[in-house]
Amino acid sequence: MSKHSSATLACLLGALLALMPAVSQSRTADAVQPVAGPVPADPDVADVADVVEGVPGVEVPPADDAGGLTGADVGAWLDGFLPYAIRQGGIPGAVVVVVKDGEVLVSRGYGHADVEARTPVDPATTLFRPGSVSKLFTWTAVMQLVEQGKLDLDADINTYLDFQIPERNGAPVTLRNVLTHTTGMEEAIRGLIIADPTQFVALDAYLKHWVPTRIFDAGTTPAYSNYATALAGYVVERASGQSFDDYIEQHIFAPLGMRHASFRQPLPEALQPLMAKGYAYGEDAPKEFEFVTPAPAGSLSASGEDMARFMIAHLQDGAYRDARILEPATAQQMHGTALDMLPPLNRMLLGFYEYNVNDRRVIAHAGDTQWFHSDMPLFIDDGVGVFVSFNSAGREGAAGKIRGALHKAFAERYLPGKVEETAVDEATAREHAAQMAGLYDSSRRPDRNFLAILNLVGQTKVVATEDGSISVPALTGLDGLPVKWKEVAPYVWRDVAGSDRLAAQVVDGKVVRWSFEPVSPFTVFEPVPWWRSAAWLLPLVGVGIIALALTVLTWPISALVRRHYGVPYRLVGEDARAHRIIRIASLVVLVTVLGVFGTIAAMFSSLDMLGPANDGLVRALRIVSLVVFPIGALVALWNAWQVLRSRRRIWAKLWAIVLAAGCVAILWMAVVYHLVGYSANY
Repeated sequence: MSKHSSATLACLLGALLALMPAVSQSRTADAVQPVAGPVPADPDVADVADVVEGVPGVEVPPADDAGGLTGADVGAWLDGFLPYAIRQGGIPGAVVVVVKDGEVLVSRGYGHADVEARTPVDPATTLFRPGSVSKLFTWTAVMQLVEQGKLDLDADINTYLDFQIPERNGAPVTLRNVLTHTTGMEEAIRGLIIADPTQFVALDAYLKHWVPTRIFDAGTTPAYSNYATALAGYVVERASGQSFDDYIEQHIFAPLGMRHASFRQPLPEALQPLMAKGYAYGEDAPKEFEFVTPAPAGSLSASGEDMARFMIAHLQDGAYRDARILEPATAQQMHGTALDMLPPLNRMLLGFYEYNVNDRRVIAHAGDTQWFHSDMPLFIDDGVGVFVSFNSAGREGAAGKIRGALHKAFAERYLPGKVEETAVDEATAREHAAQMAGLYDSSRRPDRNFLAILNLVGQTKVVATEDGSISVPALTGLDGLPVKWKEVAPYVWRDVAGSDRLAAQVVDGKVVRWSFEPVSPFTVFEPVPWWRSAAWLLPLVGVGIIALALTVLTWPISALVRRHYGVPYRLVGEDARAHRIIRIASLVVLVTVLGVFGTIAAMFSSLDMLGPANDGLVRALRIVSLVVFPIGALVALWNAWQVLRSRRRIWAKLWAIVLAAGCVAILWMAVVYHLVGYSANY
């Protein structure tokens, strides 16, 4: 995030990043709520102490030398890893299941599903919320219908809908675009996750209420979309003639014997007592069951061992014991059809994404709700899969750190490989680093709606260092420090402490986009145009807010001082009139700015406030902003003109200029970032 801002504005807007997937640049592969803590650097050794270094307070003994990939060894290794990690990270409970060659190798529950009742986590029956790992079930359903000839990945998706997804530049959206996150849709946040069931709406109502604006042409730019995945779930309903829940239960859960799994919200009564409680860090009181409105994108509740059945089916090309959910050719198509957007980084597949490590092919998906944080990497050529889930983010995003470290440490211990070391000459590295330096927007963002303001404080900064490497201050390792990236090939950088890569696409000597692993399959970063750059706009807006605040504060103070000392008000005529009007205008603009920022911050303090119940407030704020900010800027400019023509002191003239510049900057921000308007869609 750019630091070119005043402390005042940073305090007002900083909270807005808390739940924003498009803005947060966590190195975890996030999902429904794509925010987690910083991602670990890749471990070079399998010692547990090294793996979790940086998770606050973790002190554990090193593991023994790596043994074979056996249940006994993996179980002992996990017992030395996760109990310490979750305890020191402030996470109440976790489940982890490892499968190999069609069987469950290890199944473990750690900590508590319910802290107050002291209920232990049972990997066979305790339900966790896998978040966006749910998407894999939706996309498996899509592929089932593709192999039956009921769906075509490359047909206009409107063929299967009873409402329209608009074209952009003549290009319609297809199911292939949906499965590869290249629909080009902006981020949709309204009603994403709620705790109040009275605000929960049916899938078709959610989808038809508002179609997010398409900010990229279909198939050109990865931009992760929960709305698009929910759209795929609705297509499953339309093509199959069944509700989404019924379809998943009959065509995936039943064949796999997944008796402790459900997409239904609320859960069926029989499963409700088995649901693990979710927790905020530092709070003992459990949180309410989360309702994911775009249900096909993340509403699954499932036990660890039920997730093992799903992993085995995909590791075995669609087969689980005597059951089959996909034909081998379909499963291979799903696992192997890669979208090559930014070589040589990991790529998006059909639903899965690459999460390769140690030169081994890994397909995966991670997921987050507010309270649950999960990961599911499948070492597809090795027949090995891992599912891990936590019921709290923990201290400083510990769950995000631990799950990333677990993946890399597991591979380092049991499935090792070599990372080829290469480099470029120092002069070239310095030149390329200088080209990378600047501010960038994430492709996954709200762009044409009320919450586009998050992009102003969420721009990603790339810094060129003296030795020719680059760093991205928002991307930190386990030690909390920015990861250092060393160039190993032209416009390809590697994390000096691990194996993750960062790569850029350069045209005519200018960086047009870049990304880094593991988010590269579904998010890229593009240069911020000058006219919405935080480098100049945030400081100017900050100055404007301070100038407005001081103008308003000095109004009663100056009146009291004059009354106390018996000093008359000296301005007369147009000067007096302008002086009074600008103070009133300053008060109105300041109250409006603080009202907008305060409301957005409050909205992100509770996801329920991002639901339909607040539509009236959002609409009112945008309409008020539409009136107040333009009038405020005009009044400030008129006041500056009056003051500059008058005989008032130089300080008064300078202040009038500062105030006018600040009000114009606020208006510019409001227009460019869509604070003004009338709709409550975001």
